[in-house]
Amino acid sequence: MDLLLVGLCLAVVIGLYFYNNPLKHGRWFMVRRFINWFPLGMTYAFLYMGRYNLNVSKNALGTLMTKEDFGIIFGTGTIVYALSFLFNGPLVDRIGGKRGIIIAALGAATANVMMGVLTFLALTGRMPIKLTLAYSIVYGLNMYFQSYGAVSIIKVKAYWFHVRERGVFGAIFGTLISFGVYFAFDWSKAIVDMTKASATAGAGWLQGVLQRVFALEGQAVDATWAVFFIPAAILVFWAAMDAWLIRDTPEEANFPHFDTHDASSGEMHVDLTPRQLLGKVFRSPVMLLIAVVEMCSGVLRNGVMQWYSIFAHELKQPGAEIFDNHWGLWLCVFGIVGGFTGGLLSDKVFRSRRGPPAAILAGFMFILCVTMALYLFSSPFTIALSALLITMAVIGVHSLMSGTAAADFGGRKATATCSGIVDGFVYLGSSIQSFGIGFLTPKEHVVTAATAAGQISFNVHDLAGRSWLWWPLFLAPFALLGMVLSIRIWHELPAATKRYIARVESPRQPELAIE
Repeated sequence: MDLLLVGLCLAVVIGLYFYNNPLKHGRWFMVRRFINWFPLGMTYAFLYMGRYNLNVSKNALGTLMTKEDFGIIFGTGTIVYALSFLFNGPLVDRIGGKRGIIIAALGAATANVMMGVLTFLALTGRMPIKLTLAYSIVYGLNMYFQSYGAVSIIKVKAYWFHVRERGVFGAIFGTLISFGVYFAFDWSKAIVDMTKASATAGAGWLQGVLQRVFALEGQAVDATWAVFFIPAAILVFWAAMDAWLIRDTPEEANFPHFDTHDASSGEMHVDLTPRQLLGKVFRSPVMLLIAVVEMCSGVLRNGVMQWYSIFAHELKQPGAEIFDNHWGLWLCVFGIVGGFTGGLLSDKVFRSRRGPPAAILAGFMFILCVTMALYLFSSPFTIALSALLITMAVIGVHSLMSGTAAADFGGRKATATCSGIVDGFVYLGSSIQSFGIGFLTPKEHVVTAATAAGQISFNVHDLAGRSWLWWPLFLAPFALLGMVLSIRIWHELPAATKRYIARVESPRQPELAIE
């Protein structure tokens, strides 16, 4: 049933892609562009599976990986991811998005194999070094290669999508992220369940295959390492598809030159050095504002997406089990809604300005964080729904900022660098929340004891003052800051986009006149 719903969502997204054609492209261009972005997008989605499978393995490993350990491992990975863009962004701007996404897929596949080996060694008692240190090193390597993914998909997008189409492509980008989250949480959880030593025999052909391939015969050990090996194999497949089907520009697919009217219009002949590419971000007040908005969204995105399942695992949520049991599916559906909400508002209501919908969605997230704080220990359904609505809003903001605004203001020549730095700020925010929430929430054994005694209340905490209440309270200020900064860029558009709108479309808003 879950796969049917996800397949239906994918069909709707593809239908909306072909329906939305404001520039009246020819049918073959629309089809060839689909052939270009679909394998690129599926690679990116499975990169997510190879990134957030760590979250699922954390719950499966139990006391072998505490919340503090998880916070350190994930936080280390996000720091590596953020800093990698200083090098990888300019590199992808030079080598192109096709090569970049292949590097991402093959590199992340290799790192996932290494994490699978580490998990095998840990569960069979053969780990020669500290688990946290080993995972931090290998997960950092994984995130280094993961950092090629987003910049590569946006680099290719910048050449194939006009600025007036990019809001909707931002929605597609958000959809791809949402599919990746579904794969990461629900598929990974299913893999973990099917490879447990206690799994019921004969439950299905797929489980039988996984047990034969990954389980240790005669040993009562959960084959959790499968959650890393399977995404690695899938990524190798999509890397081959990318090499076959992707073209970096329309010209490489035998179409005429396509001016997307972003910040590179009229400057495509200019070769930029890495220093000049980085200057496109660090010398631009608008790009810096976009980056800090994304830092705030990074705190909210991973602060909810990865911690709700841990929260629900520790403090059982009666009446909200449907959310925890299908967390990836719910994240997928709400993420798709959020991506299209932000993208359609931007292109159809605010004429390709990215600031207004981002501000609206960030304000909505602040209200939801306050709601979570008020009902954290009294209404499981309210908490689950609030968490999903935050995910919906944050995917909308992320799609607009990293997936769209960075490409608009960076231009085709600097898309990878600008979107990379902005996406790096997302993971800087992710690192902040990973370390922060990991050390602000109670230790597992304290929560377990309180749960067993039926003492869950507004004041569940340990002797160090750690409490799950700090979770939404930690997130709320970042939502408020994101809203304020988004308001600052409410009227911003690249100069080339303003000229295009003034020349081609009937101006209805005075602020869109050329300045």
